[in-house]
Amino acid sequence: MSKSYIPKKDAEFKTWSKTFVTRLAVIMGRIGFPSAEQLLLLSLYNDFDEKYLISSDKATRTESAVDEKNKARKALEDRIRQDVEEYIQHNHLVTDTDRINLGLPVYKKTRDKSPVATDYPWMRVLTHLIRHIVIEYGGSETSRAKPEGQHGIELVYLISNDPPWDISQLTLDEFDTDPPLILEFPEEKRGSKIWFAARWENTRAEKGPWSPIYSAVIP
Repeated sequence: MSKSYIPKKDAEFKTWSKTFVTRLAVIMGRIGFPSAEQLLLLSLYNDFDEKYLISSDKATRTESAVDEKNKARKALEDRIRQDVEEYIQHNHLVTDTDRINLGLPVYKKTRDKSPVATDYPWMRVLTHLIRHIVIEYGGSETSRAKPEGQHGIELVYLISNDPPWDISQLTLDEFDTDPPLILEFPEEKRGSKIWFAARWENTRAEKGPWSPIYSAVIP
């Protein structure tokens, strides 16, 4: 998605970003947008709004105030672009109406030839970080690139010392598009066993086959 959807002038950007943050809060539950991310966006918007007002007032406008406003705007812009790329651009739960309401462009739809994966992701577990499970993944051990047309992996997992008898017992889930996938756990979970499986999902949200169920110990 082009960066041109963000207005260049500060006054227009202020109005646009307020609409984006406000409308996103309304649909975040439906589209799976994290609440922590929404709170961060709101904080960045409020910071920019405050510094924009200071730098726009002749009584308080100084070179330092303008510099602080520019830094706040860049932080907000960068976060919006990141969130659009990660949570909105390829999210099949986001409708064209949602995009219009968010102030994002709606592109002409063309036939998506993204194939459905026929194999599961190659994965390797790293346990070098305390309280973290790091999962590297890719098309194969020799090629870490995602297979053609695949947007990311869906990973499901369970924390239990007893092995699951079926993948349906893996009730915790994550979706990741940029390896490695990192799971963080509280201190009390150290030494517990985690069971997990993953599958590819293409750009049309079509899913490939599940991997076998693997296990690791939370360091």
